[in-house]
Amino acid sequence: MNNESENKNELESAISNQEQTPSKKSKSIARSGISLSVLTLFSRIMGLIREMTKAKFLGTSAYSDAFGIAFMIPNLCRRLFAENSISVAFIPTFKGYLEDNQGEDGKKVTQEFICSTFTLVTFLTVIFVSLGMIFTPWILRIFYNTESLDAMNEGIVLTRIMFPYLVVISVAAFFQGILNGLKIFSPSGFTPILFNGIVVLLTYILAPRMANPARAMAVGVITGGCVQAIFQLPFVLKNNWKIYFTSLKKAFTNPGTRKVISLVVPTILGMACYQVNDVVSSALATRAGEGVVSSLQYSLRLQELILGIFAVSIGTVILPDLTGFAKKLEWNKFNCLLTSSIKIISVIAIPVTFYAFFMGENIITLVFGTGRFDAESVALTNKVFRYHIIGLDFIALNRIISPAFYAQQNTKSPTLAGILNFVVNIIVALCLVKPMGGEGIALALTVASAVNTILLFIFLRKNKTIGVGKIAGSTILYSLKMVLFSLLALVPVYFIKDPLVNFFQGHSRFISQGIPVLVTAIAFGITGVICLVITKDQSIKAITKKFRR
Repeated sequence: MNNESENKNELESAISNQEQTPSKKSKSIARSGISLSVLTLFSRIMGLIREMTKAKFLGTSAYSDAFGIAFMIPNLCRRLFAENSISVAFIPTFKGYLEDNQGEDGKKVTQEFICSTFTLVTFLTVIFVSLGMIFTPWILRIFYNTESLDAMNEGIVLTRIMFPYLVVISVAAFFQGILNGLKIFSPSGFTPILFNGIVVLLTYILAPRMANPARAMAVGVITGGCVQAIFQLPFVLKNNWKIYFTSLKKAFTNPGTRKVISLVVPTILGMACYQVNDVVSSALATRAGEGVVSSLQYSLRLQELILGIFAVSIGTVILPDLTGFAKKLEWNKFNCLLTSSIKIISVIAIPVTFYAFFMGENIITLVFGTGRFDAESVALTNKVFRYHIIGLDFIALNRIISPAFYAQQNTKSPTLAGILNFVVNIIVALCLVKPMGGEGIALALTVASAVNTILLFIFLRKNKTIGVGKIAGSTILYSLKMVLFSLLALVPVYFIKDPLVNFFQGHSRFISQGIPVLVTAIAFGITGVICLVITKDQSIKAITKKFRR
């Protein structure tokens, strides 16, 4: 949930640099990309541990919902403004300064741009946060009705504790932008791990000493954000760039900052549509009942962990190859790579979907089932998780098809698909939330993801050299094959699940749930691999070859 897209931006920057540098430098950037993949995986694991800590102390209580909403508000603003500004505007402009301004005079001009941007970022976020903290009671009325006064009052306290997180994380994103521009990626990739670790540590330390554990986690969030910024500063200074405030007049009139503003403004609308999804879904969820917001967040964390292990990595790996084929107009190779990548995703995502759907209750109990996360919390989370997980393959496919557009320097089509995705999600959620509650909100996301996949295939047809019809037909047939194999692989799981759970019942959850999950996963995997081997499926070879590369 937090800071994962920062790692993704760094990976894409590393890949972009890899395409434009000589072989020795490319190898160095490739190593950076590998290290970032490892850091991203650890970041997701630490993010899961953070959610496990939240489950232990807050469960699916009103405090948990209040914390989720309070943290979402500055986090949403971070993604909308800070990350958007850095990735879309600051990094390209900073790279331009580095290339065009050489020597002492050039360095002075670049230094002025850095300090002007730092001043602008800090000034604007402080003003925004100050206004946000003043108007917090009115902002939270979007999420709470008059019957939830106590919950809203706690939400106000938590929001005001965490709203300043936007300032420090924006500064951290600014430092990240400088380091990315200098082709230094690992320090920024490590900061999300630090953040999650600090939130977990301070929650355990402060929870017994504060009014409730939610406030302890909130203090952990703001502290972790400060550490993210402070940790990166020495690396910036080490590369001979100074960080200090300049006058507001210089900040607003600097040619570089004006260019950054001109680049950012047009992208905010598209990003805003995407981010408003979270606001509307959370607002609907708070009205669907206590614990619904939290159950949706726990469910999404599990889905994101599963997705991040393979979909993001494969999408990152194929982007340079797709770009190379597009530049050379080698469309046959482009089509073959895209088709094989889709099959690789399907051979993983579809079986995982079936297994997670069947074993969801056991997995959720294993990961979150402690402290205040009781049987009721498990049942509530499992209900929405089932609707989330059936959309896993669509979300994974979107992560694979989108690079096909980026390889052609086409960012408009994925953006348009994202906006339409938002519209579908909101309409379906509004229709389903009353009869289905949180399950309806989860199903809306799955339906919107499926629509997004269909739209991406349709938009691909604009390039007549890409065999979209053949790729789509192959995808459907292969997906049906994986559905059949997954059903066959579930047969042994069906027969051994209950005996295993009953045999280990009464032990700690790591034994009572962990061993059944492990054994059933092994049985499921072996059966699935046997099916692939018997049918001489080429995806196993492709997966092995791709990850060796």
